[in-house]
Amino acid sequence: MLHWRKTRKGRDPAALRGLLVAIVSRAGSPFEAVVPFAWAGLRSGLMAKSTSNRRRRDSRGGEGGRASPDLHGILVVDKPAGLSSMDVVRRVRRAAGGAKTGHAGTLDPLATGVLVCCIGRATKAVERLMAGEKVYEARIALGAATETDDAEGERVAVGSAGPPSEEAVRAALRAQTGTIEQVPPRHSAVKVGGRRAYARARAGEDVTPEPREAHVHAIELLRYAYPSLDVRITCGKGTYIRSIARDVGRALGTEGYLAALRRTAVGDHTVDRAVALDALPERIASGDLLTPPSG
Repeated sequence: MLHWRKTRKGRDPAALRGLLVAIVSRAGSPFEAVVPFAWAGLRSGLMAKSTSNRRRRDSRGGEGGRASPDLHGILVVDKPAGLSSMDVVRRVRRAAGGAKTGHAGTLDPLATGVLVCCIGRATKAVERLMAGEKVYEARIALGAATETDDAEGERVAVGSAGPPSEEAVRAALRAQTGTIEQVPPRHSAVKVGGRRAYARARAGEDVTPEPREAHVHAIELLRYAYPSLDVRITCGKGTYIRSIARDVGRALGTEGYLAALRRTAVGDHTVDRAVALDALPERIASGDLLTPPSG
């Protein structure tokens, strides 16, 4: 039986040519005259396939499609609105030559600000980074509610007795600080009965996630001019800023939703040290990265 030898890089073209000659020699003339033309066609096809495979590798991971074995560290990105956190991770991974990349805490598409991207061995630090303190600047819109508790949902205006006083606003914010029991938004990734809450909500189901503990260290009132309320929130892992906006509005009798959100810090990584996504280097180098936390 005739065999076409396979190497680590694929089928061996020289072995293919020998196989072709052997087949034709067994068949005998007049097929012998066809060998050069058949070989030329097969060789061309092999080269085209090799080029196609190389291009696919390049598109996945930069030059040669290979990740740098020495690229390990943290890149702090200022995520723009309109992109998911994974959209940003994919951009960073591509610029890192396909190196393993993850992030330390999701930002919704409408949110902006600090997204800590971990590359290479630094991905082992993701859990430690996620457990750190986070700082957000949020705008709460009073006088209306949405299905999603943010500006993505359809706005439903709610009547009220009048604009709450600043004293009432401060009292409602204080009630959201400390260790609280927080109900996640209906449109969130928490699971209810084994399925994501947002999947059930989008299917038209009446779903309410179970309350969960959240740690809100401080809420600072930055500006209040009804119906707009600007705050700075310092909190721990797993806190839903959308839920804070919703619950503050309910406490004031006006309803409310999260109109805008910007994360300004994750642990020691602040937005003033973040790189804008459109300023991301075409190819990330070790000098572009920060050292991950130890331990």
